[in-house]
Amino acid sequence: MIGLAAEENILRIHVDEFVFGSIAFLIILGIVYKMWPKLTSALDERANQIEGGIERAKKAEAEAEEIRQQYREKLDEAHRQYAAELEKAKEQRAAIIAEARDEAQVEARRIIDAAHAQIEADRQQAFAQLRAEIGTLSTDLAERIVGESLSDSALQSRVIDRFLDELEQDTTSNQAEVR
Repeated sequence: MIGLAAEENILRIHVDEFVFGSIAFLIILGIVYKMWPKLTSALDERANQIEGGIERAKKAEAEAEEIRQQYREKLDEAHRQYAAELEKAKEQRAAIIAEARDEAQVEARRIIDAAHAQIEADRQQAFAQLRAEIGTLSTDLAERIVGESLSDSALQSRVIDRFLDELEQDTTSNQAEVR
């Protein structure tokens, strides 16, 4: 029986606890009811802020991608311009080199032609001096051999010319045999 009496206590409701619990429940329910619109609006506002933040982040990401794409396009354009300028510089360099080479060849040809002309003039001058010297020597030799003076200039000139012509013929025939 003792066990039964103890069970009765457990099931029995205490009125003062029930009244106090009901009043506390109603107060809390009233506070929650009063605060519910503020709480839901705060939660809605927070949700909107989060959604707005996500949308702003997506917009910022889209803008960043667009800026990145523009940067890539500008970078590609800069690379193309650099390559074009480099090619243009190479072409200019080749043109300058070709022009300088042509000018150098023209200048070299002019110098060579001038040198040939100078050599030819010097040869002609040396030949004329040699001819005069040989003429004088041959006249002196002829005067010594013949024993008379060759004072006639026309005769002297003919003797000199004939001697030089014979000398040239001997020289050219010797050169032809050597070859």
